[in-house]
Amino acid sequence: MSIQAPVDETAHDVGHADVEPDMEALRAVQRSPRFHALKRRHRLFVLPATGLCLAWYLAYVLTAGYAPEVFAIPVSGSLNLGMVWGLAQVATTFAVTMLYVWYANKHLDPAAAEIRAELEPVLAAGGAAEVAR
Repeated sequence: MSIQAPVDETAHDVGHADVEPDMEALRAVQRSPRFHALKRRHRLFVLPATGLCLAWYLAYVLTAGYAPEVFAIPVSGSLNLGMVWGLAQVATTFAVTMLYVWYANKHLDPAAAEIRAELEPVLAAGGAAEVAR
């Protein structure tokens, strides 16, 4: 028994019935300096942010596992350092998400929209020559 994902008939539709995407046009975009710059800009945010978040979480887990007495330090009333650090983990997740959305809106989305705007007419016309800039 195999499970197959539903086929989205409109996924490759660029305004014409039964139009297959021009794979050479797509490859030309992937080889373009602008696309590589977009990918590089994406990685410049994602890789360091991911590394820092993983290190932050790993520090939390290792402290909980190997130095639980640190988490038992009282902060205020019945609130201890472990609770504060755990809440900070959640807050960090929201902060990094908001920072990524801001970064993508400012740096990634405009460049991706330019590439997409140039690619859509070329795909509709069925040619790759105009894309390879």
